[in-house]
Amino acid sequence: QVQLVESGGGLVQPGGSLRLSCAASGFTFSAYAMRWYRQAPGKERDLVAIISTAGTVRNYADSVKGRFTISRDNAKNTVFLQMNNLKPEDTAIYYCNAVRGVLEYWGQGTQVTVSS
Repeated sequence: QVQLVESGGGLVQPGGSLRLSCAASGFTFSAYAMRWYRQAPGKERDLVAIISTAGTVRNYADSVKGRFTISRDNAKNTVFLQMNNLKPEDTAIYYCNAVRGVLEYWGQGTQVTVSS
């Protein structure tokens, strides 16, 4: 059974940091590129960051460049999103996504709220 379980979300003040984790099981994690998406209330789900299978290639949405870092640990089947200097506009549900060709899996999401 494929599972992607996100954790690490919560309430943080502007300028603060959070580290999201996504634990994967039920598939060959190291063979999948991993992505983080986010969806704010009333908006579409947007791509935030992507990391290649070996972690050698990383790309980010312009809105998070220089503040967010995606990483992965293939030995632990986990992908991370380190989020620094958080802004109110980062408030959203953050989703983990695994992709390999036409195969794609999603987690249930974790809420991140940035507010004073």
